[in-house]
Amino acid sequence: MIALAEPTKTSSETESSALCAFQPRNQRRILCAFPRYSYSFGTFNHAFPLMGDVKGFMPPQGILLVAALIPEAWEIKFVDENIRRIKPEEFAWADAVFVSGMHIQRHRIHDITRRAHAAGKVVALGGPSVSSAPDYYPDVDLLHCGEVGDGTLRLFQRLDETVERPAEQIIYRTVERLPMAQFPTPAYHRIDLRKYLLGSVQFSSGCPFTCEFCDIPALYGRNPRLKTPQQIVRELDQLADGGCVSVYFVDDNFIGNPKAAAELLPHLIEWQKRRDCQVRLSCEATLNMASHTKILEQMREAFFTNVFFGIETPEPRALKAMKKGQNLRTPILEAVETFNKYGIEAASGIIMGLDTDTEETPQAIIDFAEVSKIPIMTVNILYALPNTALYTRLEQDNRVLHDAEDRDSNIIFLQPYETVVRNWQRVIAKVFSPAELYARYAHNAIHTYPNRIKPRHPLKQATWDNLSRAFGIFGRIIWRVGILSDYRRHFWKMAWTELKQGNVETMFQVAMVAHHLITYARECTRGKMQSSNYSIRRVEQDRENEAMEAA
Repeated sequence: MIALAEPTKTSSETESSALCAFQPRNQRRILCAFPRYSYSFGTFNHAFPLMGDVKGFMPPQGILLVAALIPEAWEIKFVDENIRRIKPEEFAWADAVFVSGMHIQRHRIHDITRRAHAAGKVVALGGPSVSSAPDYYPDVDLLHCGEVGDGTLRLFQRLDETVERPAEQIIYRTVERLPMAQFPTPAYHRIDLRKYLLGSVQFSSGCPFTCEFCDIPALYGRNPRLKTPQQIVRELDQLADGGCVSVYFVDDNFIGNPKAAAELLPHLIEWQKRRDCQVRLSCEATLNMASHTKILEQMREAFFTNVFFGIETPEPRALKAMKKGQNLRTPILEAVETFNKYGIEAASGIIMGLDTDTEETPQAIIDFAEVSKIPIMTVNILYALPNTALYTRLEQDNRVLHDAEDRDSNIIFLQPYETVVRNWQRVIAKVFSPAELYARYAHNAIHTYPNRIKPRHPLKQATWDNLSRAFGIFGRIIWRVGILSDYRRHFWKMAWTELKQGNVETMFQVAMVAHHLITYARECTRGKMQSSNYSIRRVEQDRENEAMEAA
């Protein structure tokens, strides 16, 4: 049974504003838990051993925000299981356990829930996965669907009244969202930022485009909502002070509101001048950014070095079918060349298994990688997410599999599933072969990296702490990549070029990312990795369990 916790007669706007001012009557102890990611392309887990203490990809923005919103009178413990496993005594300490996560963390969410219940604790689950598909989580006591707002307030009020597990599941749905301008700074102080490969910050939420496969408009809306530039600068200061040297804007689309992006960028430029470009910035956006040359110039001055673009496919017919018309406004290769001129290295998402795919599609993607010179390409087979036009269309045609735990997609493709996976492996193997990958990086070393701004006083960054960390990374890269790897010839050719130009950090970045991509691709061809980032098929379970125990 499921009970819906409806808003009270008080207006939703009043409830939302009351969230930050909520004063509980009872003392509570809240354990905020973030599940471990499965091994995948996007977690960059193979790069971690090169970075020393790094154990996680990015700090979990959503649950860190919730941790910052929890009433000050309540005690909090925060554990990211990508960094270390929750201890039994921490479950015993807690009155309630808060969990958040994405679809790919579904198994781990159930695992944390099971362990919390074994300790007799009530579990509340929020985040994008449960907001999109609450039926995935019948075992969880309290579901928080949607963004922070009036639903969050009602959840807090319930826990203030009782921390007993309910007789039936309760769902709290946010109707009135807390304005992002009222968001507190995520609780970065509760984590060790140096344990993460990248820092993360969110400026906006939502995207105006309606790509068929994407669930962002349904979850977060088409009119991007915004934080203030002052909020972002405060967050960046905290991240930089905590040791982050790279920060990723996790916005659904950084250019979703071009006017807002243009208003934020001067603040980022001033921040970089104050910090002397100690922190590289990156984000994700749509290809129409290529037409905003003023914004690109500002991004260059703000030291944006990498941008992920949802290119999806080089085939125009397929882009039209998926309603990705924004990628047709400017020729893709021309857009990538434009980004490179502003010092921005492009990364791209590529989807296989589209209804428009033909026998020529794999080679078309391989050819596109070669001519575009994009180093990082996240190639996935298509997965139908709930709350998308794709899911609705395929379900009407009886092409959605509701029990797909033994495969990496829930779609009945027009081509045989085995053919789609085999084509995916062929593309991955070719695109991330050492020779092909380092050739694309060599192109960017000539046409992209020299176009970036440089620190005015680089020697001021040569603190003992920074030097010690750099020497450790350098030694591990030389040993693992420059000596032990079978592709060391390609590495040394790149390394000498960058070191002669004084681009030590760029050499580190390329070596680290390339090592992950090459290792990942080899595992893919052996069937040890999922072919979709949304897959819940178990792979390498023994290795994941060992990693969990080590954490």
